[in-house]
Amino acid sequence: MAMATSTPSTSSPSTPAPTPPAVSGGRRTRPGFGLIGPRRGRQTLTADQLDALALPVGDDGVIIGVDGENQPAVLGFNRPEPFDVVLVGGLWTAQVLAFRAAATGARVAIETGRPHLWANLVQVAGGGQQCMTVFDVGRVPPQGPSVGSPVLVIRDCGMRPPRGRVSALPWQSVLTLLPYLSPVAPRLLEHAGLVGIQRVSPDEAEEIGRIMALPRPDVTALSTLQDWVTLWCTREARQAVALQPTDAETGLLGSPRRVD
Repeated sequence: MAMATSTPSTSSPSTPAPTPPAVSGGRRTRPGFGLIGPRRGRQTLTADQLDALALPVGDDGVIIGVDGENQPAVLGFNRPEPFDVVLVGGLWTAQVLAFRAAATGARVAIETGRPHLWANLVQVAGGGQQCMTVFDVGRVPPQGPSVGSPVLVIRDCGMRPPRGRVSALPWQSVLTLLPYLSPVAPRLLEHAGLVGIQRVSPDEAEEIGRIMALPRPDVTALSTLQDWVTLWCTREARQAVALQPTDAETGLLGSPRRVD
C-alpha cells in the first residue's frame, strides 16, 4: 500500500511586519510608552510681540533695608567681577549683612581680631553647615570662589586694617568694616566700588563728603543718622537706607546700635 508523504515547505522565512499601535478603548497606544498625548499647535510669538513679555523678578542680592519710599534696597555681593565695599559703621550692621548674605547661599569668611563677638552668629547661622568661618587677622586662606559657590569676605580689623592676603575676585566680594575714619580710610574709600556710611562726627562727615563728592545736605545729615540708617554711595549716586531687622536677627544680635 502506498504511503503518503508530506513535503516540507521550501519557502524562505520572511521579516515580520511592524506591530501597529494597539487600540485601547478607541485610543492609540505605543507599546512601552502609554497613550499618545494630544496634538496642539506650538506656542509661538512674533518678534514684535516679544516686548510684551515681562517677568516679575526683582533685583538679585541681599536686602539691606528700605529706602525713603519704603521700597526694598538690594545689594548684590555675588558678582562675576571683583567688588570692594567699605562700611564706616557699626559691627551690628556688618553682622546683619553677613547673616543675610549667608542666607542667599554665599560662604562668609570673617577676618577679625575679636572672634568672640562673632562666635554666636557663626554658630547659629550655619544651622549645622559651615557657611561662616572666622579667621585671625592676616590668616584668611584662598577661598576658591565660583559662580556656584560665591564668597563674601568681611574684614573686621579695626581702624587700620592691614593689607589682606585675600582680595576681591570674580564671585568674591570684600567688605571692610571701619568703626571710624583713620589715616588709611581715604585710600580705602577712593578704591571702593561702594561705600556705606553710618553716623560719624561732623569733622569725619566733612572728610567723607570731600572724598565721595557728597552734596552739602548729605554731609550735614551724616552726623545725625539714626543707629539703623546707612548712607550707601558712590561718587555718582547715593541712597539712605534704613535697616529693619527681623525678629530672628534682633533675638540673635540685639537691637540696632552704632557703637559696640
